[in-house]
Amino acid sequence: QVQLVESGGGLVQPGGSLRLSCAASGFTSENYAIGWFRAAPGEEREGVACISATHGTTEYADFVKGRFTISRDNAKNMAYLEMSDLRREDTATYYCAAHRFGSTWFCPLSASLMTDFWGQGTQVTVSS
Repeated sequence: QVQLVESGGGLVQPGGSLRLSCAASGFTSENYAIGWFRAAPGEEREGVACISATHGTTEYADFVKGRFTISRDNAKNMAYLEMSDLRREDTATYYCAAHRFGSTWFCPLSASLMTDFWGQGTQVTVSS
């Protein structure tokens, strides 16, 4: 069974940190670009960070640059999102997604291009 499962969300105070994990099963995630996306209540899903297959090229949304870091461990079929200096506006449900592109250098921050697999999401709430 092919699936992506996110974990690591929770309640954190402003300025705090969290590490989200994305566990892939049923497919070899090494060949797929992995992206993290988020959706706040009533808002559209937006791209946060992505990492390409094989070469590990990364892209970040401007609003997380310098605060979030995406990484992957292909041996474990895992991807991660390290989040620091969290702000109230980071509150959202965070999703990981995977898509196999022809290029191993490419990863998009557009949810509409990451269509192969999606997880169910993990909630991140930043509040004091």
